[in-house]
Amino acid sequence: MSRFCGLLFTLALFAVVFLPSCKDDGKLGVASRISASTMPSMSTVNVSTLISDSGITQYKIVSPLWNVYDEVDTPYWSFPKGLYLQKFDRKFNVVATVAADSARFFKNQNLWRLDGNVELAKVPGELFLTQQLFWDQRRNQIYSDSFIHIETPDRMLEGYGFESNDRLTQYTIRRPTGIFPVDESMRR
Repeated sequence: MSRFCGLLFTLALFAVVFLPSCKDDGKLGVASRISASTMPSMSTVNVSTLISDSGITQYKIVSPLWNVYDEVDTPYWSFPKGLYLQKFDRKFNVVATVAADSARFFKNQNLWRLDGNVELAKVPGELFLTQQLFWDQRRNQIYSDSFIHIETPDRMLEGYGFESNDRLTQYTIRRPTGIFPVDESMRR
């Protein structure tokens, strides 16, 4: 019985001395500081995925990190460590590629924002370089307010500001500059 009383005494002493140090001191734990606006609902590393529409593969996305924020006011996907995208035609031929240092896709608006060393290459042989580019999939429009450099097989164009259809077949450069070849026979 004395061993039992000694054990009870030890437990009571433990409760009196140590349990008060476990009280809530007003500091929040890690779990209570997490909010839907700061934490992704999904995070995936080393992504390589195909995206299809109506059963037809249209895009391939490759990225070291893909975060999805579905629980925020404006849901979006984030590619903070870069993005590489390929666009395919119906026969699965690559018709364009896009690379950027980072990207966001705003789901409800169907809008891509590409940032940092944006490189858009279109087959056959057209290259678009800028620091920021927007792709509005609802309006089928690509645009930028940044400096843009465009190379085609027969000319180089530069300017500040750019608008195009999403196939890059009809575009306008605001405040343009450029280098154009001159046919000497036409100078007379």
